[in-house]
Amino acid sequence: MEESQKILISDLLSPETIELNLKQNQKDEVLRALVSKIPEIKNRPDASETLFRAILEREKLHSTGIGDGIALPHARNALVGLVDRSVIVFGRHKEGIPFGSIDGEPAKLFFLIVAPNVTQHLHILARISRILRQVGVTKNLLTATTPEKVILIIREVEQNLV
Repeated sequence: MEESQKILISDLLSPETIELNLKQNQKDEVLRALVSKIPEIKNRPDASETLFRAILEREKLHSTGIGDGIALPHARNALVGLVDRSVIVFGRHKEGIPFGSIDGEPAKLFFLIVAPNVTQHLHILARISRILRQVGVTKNLLTATTPEKVILIIREVEQNLV
């Protein structure tokens, strides 16, 4: 099995990279809040700004809002040297915010993806998409009460993926 196939989304999340009560009401504010949750660059304003700008550039090309209240913000390409390992920040907004999603629905669930290389970046995008297609996952993520529960929901789904 290839190294990239061993990446588990549940292993890339941690309680510190999960925000269940996003309060920001603008797309760029939510993106900045998600970027601020990345432990590896939290104390590196230059790196945080580089990532934020790369994500905004990607959003200008085409929204990462995939519909059904879900957005997968990420830079167009992996930002080599920014992080040593892949990280996912999960955010949830109770009411949802306009995100330019395909279906026009506000985004409530956000998976910010940061990877050290393109292979991992693409693998993570594909794996999250597979997880989110499973019945009940979105509903469960919308009602999870703790960061640990979010990780558990995703871990349980991953165990059932072939």
